Amino acid sequence: MGFFDKIKKGLEKTKNAIASKFKELFKRSELDDDFYDELEYILISSDIGAMTTADIIDELKVKAKKEKIKESEKAKNLLKQILVEKLTIEDPKPVYPLSYLIIGVNGVGKTTTIGKLSNYFKKQKKDVILAAGDTFRAAASDQLNEWANRSKVKIIKHTEGADPASVVYDAVESMKAKKADVLLIDTAGRLHNKVNLMEELKKISKIVMNKYAECNYQKLLVLDATTGQNAVSQVELFNEAVGIDGIILTKLDGTSKGGIIIPIISSLQVPVKFVGVGEGIDDLIEFNPVDYVNALFE
Repeated sequence: MGFFDKIKKGLEKTKNAIASKFKELFKRSELDDDFYDELEYILISSDIGAMTTADIIDELKVKAKKEKIKESEKAKNLLKQILVEKLTIEDPKPVYPLSYLIIGVNGVGKTTTIGKLSNYFKKQKKDVILAAGDTFRAAASDQLNEWANRSKVKIIKHTEGADPASVVYDAVESMKAKKADVLLIDTAGRLHNKVNLMEELKKISKIVMNKYAECNYQKLLVLDATTGQNAVSQVELFNEAVGIDGIILTKLDGTSKGGIIIPIISSLQVPVKFVGVGEGIDDLIEFNPVDYVNALFE
């Protein structure tokens, strides 16, 4: 399955929820107030959010007027163009050696995502190391170890309850010694409280940056697409505390409100790097704005 087929399949619930509404909307004879009211309802019901929806509609009105478009059918391509523009943000291709710190709250699928990422990079012939930095959750290291075996990559782990920073220290040392291409660091989703968690993430970041300054180090936040607008608040929380370089949106196939990607990128100016569109090891794919928008209207 190519990217477009996978994203289309992953967006099936979202598409089924809005495709028929879009179809009826663009059958209208003209761009009147009723058209824009209906469009607003469709976008908000797809979890695009009130503010982003208002921006999209305002922009559509301006462009339609400028291009003298009065028929709703002709406005469809304008709307698609606006959505693609809102989803397109500068996101340079990864430079190696590369280290991803995978962060997020409990239950979003961080460990599974790391397993899928290791498979993704292995397919690109990259030498990958996993760091089992979630030493607080019971069996987290065992779960990550299973993914390491499945993807045939090395894993650095300590005993349960060990200092996560010491695990990361050893993993960075191993990466440098072996001249590995990619280091993927698992982290806890919750310590005693939010402050403790953020301080732990800062500590880990300092170790990676100080021990291996030449490494391209990025912090990726894993979000569960089924949480809807709550995902936006998680981005704001982690970005304010530790700064994030990108998003991995999991379980996109499990929600009818896949429009959540749009406010995450357009409002928060954080790129979505990967999306999870299924449970298989190959079901984590690079995000592509054009294919995403086309899939919504397919």
